[in-house]
Amino acid sequence: MIQDSILLFDGHCSLCNTSVDFVLKRDSKKMLFLAAMQDPAGKRVLEYYHLPTTYLDTLVLVEHGRVYLGSTAALRVARLLGGGWPVFYSLIIIPKGIRDRIYQWIGKHRYKWFGRRATCRIANAEEQARFLKEDHPLVKQLG
Repeated sequence: MIQDSILLFDGHCSLCNTSVDFVLKRDSKKMLFLAAMQDPAGKRVLEYYHLPTTYLDTLVLVEHGRVYLGSTAALRVARLLGGGWPVFYSLIIIPKGIRDRIYQWIGKHRYKWFGRRATCRIANAEEQARFLKEDHPLVKQLG
């Protein structure tokens, strides 16, 4: 079981990539490791947690060995960020069905509204340690 927090995202989605940039700037404690779901490390995490390796529907957050999807994943990520962002976690009191309907509606239109990238996001030199690769210890422990 992974004890660290991993955020998987659609590497081709412009909105998702913008969100990753947002998270990287505000994750002052460096609590999150990241991977595109299309990358080998991302696929390995999906497979380990019994999600299809073609999964691209929502953000996937693995936190202390538990998987969170959609609006719950996004709110739990906000809780990990610095500054005032954890206050948004209070939105968790909104029923999951309502939160997820809104999240899914945005997700359904994300490529149309925000665009789609031809390739997955590449981490710059500063970010390299935050992105999972196949040889990262977290990925290796998945077997």
